Formats: sequence, C-alpha cells, structure tokens
Amino acid sequence: MFATAVRPVILAASRSDRLRRAAERISATRKVVRRFVPGETLESVLDAVAALRVSERYVSVDYLGEDVTDIDGTGTTVQAYLGLLDALGRRPDAAADGVRPLEVSLKLSALGQALDRDGEKIALENAHTICERAGQVGAWVTVDAEDHTTTESTLSIVRDLRADFPWLGVVLQAYLRRTLGDCHEFAAAGARIRLCKGAYDEPASVAYRKPAAVTDSYLRCLRVLMAGSGYPMVATHDPAVISAVPDIAYETGRAAGDFEYQMLYGIRDAEQQRLVNAGNQVRVYVPYGGQWYGYLVRRLAERPANLMFFLRALAERRR
Repeated sequence: MFATAVRPVILAASRSDRLRRAAERISATRKVVRRFVPGETLESVLDAVAALRVSERYVSVDYLGEDVTDIDGTGTTVQAYLGLLDALGRRPDAAADGVRPLEVSLKLSALGQALDRDGEKIALENAHTICERAGQVGAWVTVDAEDHTTTESTLSIVRDLRADFPWLGVVLQAYLRRTLGDCHEFAAAGARIRLCKGAYDEPASVAYRKPAAVTDSYLRCLRVLMAGSGYPMVATHDPAVISAVPDIAYETGRAAGDFEYQMLYGIRDAEQQRLVNAGNQVRVYVPYGGQWYGYLVRRLAERPANLMFFLRALAERRR
C-alpha cells in the first residue's frame, strides 16, 4: 500500500528541476548515488564493467542523457556512445561468439526523438550510427522504453533498425496493456526482447497500476517470449518472477543459454551472483554520466527498499 501511494509522488520528483538542482548541490547525495550509478566518466564505468566481467556477469551500459531538446545535444550523445563503444571494443571479450557479453542501452529521447522537427528521423539516423559502430566492435545495442506516448514511435524505429541490425534488442514494459501484443510480434520476428515491468507513472487507461496485475501481465508476456523464436531478457528483481522463470523455461524447452536475467547495477548484487553460480546468464544494466538524477529517482520509485536505503545512507553521510 505504501509503495502504491508514494510511487507517483517520487516519479513526479524525477521531473522537478528544482529538486534536481537541490540534489546535485548536496555532496553526500553524489556519494550515495554511487550505489546505483558507478560514476559520471567513461573511465569510471569501464572500471565497473571490468569488475562485473570478472564475476562472469554480462553488461549493458547506458549513457545518461535523456530528453535532449536541441540538435547539438543529440550530437553530444552520439559521440559519447561512439567513444564508449570504441572503449568496449578494446576489451578482450568483445565480439564473442553467440551471446555477446558487452552491450549498450540507449534511449531515443537522447537521440532527438522529441525534437519538434524531424525528431523521429533524426533519432533513427543517430541510432543507426551507433548500431553500425557496435557491430564493428562486437557489441550489442538495446533500445530502451520510455513513457507510453513514445512507444509507437520507438517500436517503429526499432523495426526499421532491425532490417539492418537483426541483433538489435528492444525493451517492452509489462505494465502497458498493449505489451502482450507487442511480445507476440517481436517474439515471432526472432528479436532480442528485454521484458521489464515499467518505471513511469502511466494512466490506468494504458497501464496496469496494481502491483499484482503488473506481475500477472509480466508472467503472461514472459510465457509468450519463452515460447517464441526470439531471445528473452528477463529484467526483474522480483523474487516471485525469478522463482517462476525455471518452470516457464522448462515448459517451453528453453535451456539456460537460451535466455538471460537482467538486473540493475547496485540492486540485489548477491542474487545476481547466485544466479550466475547456478549456471544462468545474467546481464547488469550499468548507467553512467552526469544526468543521473532522473534515473536515480525512478529506481527509488520502483522499490521502497531502494528509497529506505537512500534515505538512511544520506542521513549517515550528513552526520
């Protein structure tokens, strides 16, 4: 009940420039943020990638730069991704056969999707440039999901990109009522599909809002993905979902190498390692960059335990 009531308030805070500026001024905040965002520089995220790879976890790196409002901003984002991919490509585990351990995640809003003039075209061209470089260095790309108003545009761009890059991944959000149909489409197309619950405050007309209904939708969607011809990426920290995965995989004939679990950097680290030790593939979503505020607040909204951790740590840092 607490989580349901407080989540819209926290998500509203993620859109507040005043609260963002206040958070960025508190030095203790930045120190606590390192639990979820390893740093703002390329060097800091490469260190985090190296540590995760030693523990046999895969990675998906996200450069935090959402909601670009001018063409110059899109260019900055593209260059950041190209530099990131070049650095990842110098690692010895780049271009691995089969499932690639190195991936980047990108949001189309950071590539110009929201621009008033030709936004969708600009985002497609920028994403194509990033995918080309990823293919050259042996990494994968997955296109993140954002709020429901962008879903149709995002999936249209993904369809266009997959014509040239069939390995491109797409994120589908189980709390959206339309997602079961999208799962059928992309699973039949053989796509890599990251299934998550969803992190935005959406109206009941387009999304399930009660936690139990979201979980039910997630499991329905997951069964479609596991039974399809694509590559399911099970992005969840929910123990109920994680415990259901082995049975669903068995029922649909999926071996451990035919799908992967995904979790966020800094959340349920011991569970990530437990899954790896049990012979599963686990990929960790690793964000970096200066625009960490919105990402952090959405993580706090997803799980009350994250919020409690953040508040306790912040209080301790300020003593």
